[in-house]
Amino acid sequence: MERSQSRKRPLLAALLGALATGLGHLYLRRWRRALGWLVALFAVSVLFVDPAAFEAAGQGSVDPLALAPLLLVATLSVLDAYALAHVHNAVARVSVTDDGRLTHCPNCGRELDPDIEFCHWCTADVSELDVVATTDDVGSESE
Repeated sequence: MERSQSRKRPLLAALLGALATGLGHLYLRRWRRALGWLVALFAVSVLFVDPAAFEAAGQGSVDPLALAPLLLVATLSVLDAYALAHVHNAVARVSVTDDGRLTHCPNCGRELDPDIEFCHWCTADVSELDVVATTDDVGSESE
């Protein structure tokens, strides 16, 4: 039996990320990652961009080289949102065995060790998810 999650559109995540840094991550429901990209953008603007470059940009004469660190962070954010959407779609299908145990982690998508109750790759707790899958399987078989 297989359960599926909603698929995300990688191009939409990239487009939203290009409109505003972190917006593509919000579409993917990665709140902390979106906040991380915003903090990174702010930190780069404070540490590596001359305040005069912001004043020049406000007046319309933009030096692209002066704003290159900001463009680099924004581009990396777009690429990250695109890659995350692809990874989300790859792990969106969660396989469940006949006895209701998960075969792959719903968090990272890697194969689970059936002897432990957490994913040894990302340390996500999967013991409660096994119980939920088992009760759902029993309910669907009796109908």
